[in-house]
Amino acid sequence: MITPAATVFVIDDDESVRKSVRRLLDAAHYKTEVFNSAPEFLSRSAYRGPSCLIVDVKMPGLNGIAFQEALIEQGREEQLIFITAHGDIPMCARAMKAGAVDFLPKPFRPSQLLESVERALTRSSEQLLSASERDNARALLERLTPREYEVMQLVATGLLNKQVGGELGMAEKTVKTHRAHMMQKLKITSVAELMVILHKAEVSPPVKTGTKV
Repeated sequence: MITPAATVFVIDDDESVRKSVRRLLDAAHYKTEVFNSAPEFLSRSAYRGPSCLIVDVKMPGLNGIAFQEALIEQGREEQLIFITAHGDIPMCARAMKAGAVDFLPKPFRPSQLLESVERALTRSSEQLLSASERDNARALLERLTPREYEVMQLVATGLLNKQVGGELGMAEKTVKTHRAHMMQKLKITSVAELMVILHKAEVSPPVKTGTKV
């Protein structure tokens, strides 16, 4: 299933390759953009929708592997498909270990490339969804006061209100108030839902070591 907003970027210094790959992608109804070098692509603002990059490994200047490293250093997460007539096993292993979707030797079958593109766009869509959920969860957590956040962390370890109060030096009644406000701000009704938010926000609750009584 092709996401309407999905775009495939082709980066290759060989004009004939750019044209042939673009024709293949156009025939498969993908939106495409082509570039003749990695620096030319990097001068473009990052694309916000699902996307993948088809990149030649052997290019003058910034080659494909160095380009992948540059993206990682910048914290970008584009999905890469490498194509090459000059690849070897160590180079392939290095690219895949760094997160590449595929490493296709030239000449490759059109079906191979299209299958790789579909996998890359699926991964990109899942990545964008995860990032959106993470940002939304973190935005909810940022609504908490420092004290509500402390209560939330201890509640997440499974402590009861009385135990939370013992840890923080406050009355159980006060803990209940902070807990109620915390649950309301996070729009949840259970500890299980709280754990889901923490997971999406990529926040680990503190390890439960003991309680004051």
